Amino acid sequence: FRRVLFRSMADKIKVTLIKSSIGNRKNQKENLKGLGLKKINGSRILENTPSVRGMIQKVQHLVRIETIEN
Repeated sequence: FRRVLFRSMADKIKVTLIKSSIGNRKNQKENLKGLGLKKINGSRILENTPSVRGMIQKVQHLVRIETIEN
């Protein structure tokens, strides 16, 4: 995950929730909320910024990441 995301500095990142947040810590649920992910298989296209990458890193076991090249 880390190699793909941080080496290729794409303009945007597509984040998809692949596992439920039930049973996870409160800060992980808040990160998912901050990323705009509510339902399983729900996706969001986000700017590739350090703050977004940090939130993704906290919940990397719950999401799938794809880079979007322009």
